[in-house]
Amino acid sequence: MTGFQKRLLAGAVASALGLFAELSEPGREDWPRVEAEIVRLWSQSGSPAMDLLLRRAAEAIEAEDFAAAVEHLSALTDHAPEFAEGWNARATAFYLLDEYALSMADIERTLALNPRHFGALEGLAAIFEELGQDELALKALQAAHDINPNRPSVQEGLARLQRKTGAVEL
Repeated sequence: MTGFQKRLLAGAVASALGLFAELSEPGREDWPRVEAEIVRLWSQSGSPAMDLLLRRAAEAIEAEDFAAAVEHLSALTDHAPEFAEGWNARATAFYLLDEYALSMADIERTLALNPRHFGALEGLAAIFEELGQDELALKALQAAHDINPNRPSVQEGLARLQRKTGAVEL
């Protein structure tokens, strides 16, 4: 990682820390703006070439060419293994290919690099739920909720999983 990339990352981390405090406020009306800013920061690798690979993968996913997305993202993770968003995007592409084991491996890598990645946690919950592992899905979704409590899909998923598991909301 170059000095410029390290400075960029340090600035992104500092900005994100304040944003996470804002995002975690229950009932916050502008949570979509805060979430979008965090995702924007996460999507900056510090390398124009790596950012291009991420954009090309997003375009491939939009075109439902998931195999091409995996190719772009595999190149990205090979060249920038410390860039969490590359792993998360590839986890999404693998999920869309019904490759749950590969998706979960990439989610694990994403969370090792970025433990606050609420999107990865929500993705993990979706996989666990599809595999009938509702208790694990609930745990992953609760972790996402702790970080990002206002996201409707997380709130709805928690309610559904609490009903399915008989869990009581604390």
